[in-house]
Amino acid sequence: MSVAEGRILLEAGAPLTGVTYTGTFPQTNYEVRYEAMRVSGGDFFASLTFPVGANFATFVLGGWGGDIIGVSSIDGWNASENETRNYFTFEDGKWYAIRVAVRPERIECWIGAERVVNVGIGGRQITMRPGDIELSAPLGIASYNTTGAVRRIEYRTVSR
Repeated sequence: MSVAEGRILLEAGAPLTGVTYTGTFPQTNYEVRYEAMRVSGGDFFASLTFPVGANFATFVLGGWGGDIIGVSSIDGWNASENETRNYFTFEDGKWYAIRVAVRPERIECWIGAERVVNVGIGGRQITMRPGDIELSAPLGIASYNTTGAVRRIEYRTVSR
């Protein structure tokens, strides 16, 4: 990992590379925004792990071969298996605006102006997929065997 020219470069790891914020952070009623770019590789390149109440989840960007997006995990199902799974074609070298909003009953995620996740979470089990990605909690951005870059990371609290 390196920082230069206003961006964090996440070199392809074996398997993960990431950055993690370990300070205090809201558990709900917040939004995280950042810009992400896949530099090279064919898997997730700037996936965000974030708090959801007392637990954590991950918005996967380009997992399982490069084009699956979604939230891991809901009711024990990862992003490739639950209703948040979607497909998105990412181009190497292109910046994408990412936004994740967490409220007590809902998680929403955007790529650019397109809302790609809108899932109710009331009464549901939100957990992380077991494995190295757990090192990204409480708030982190990671890549998997892929080089990614992130910049302009910010958050704000929001009302219900």
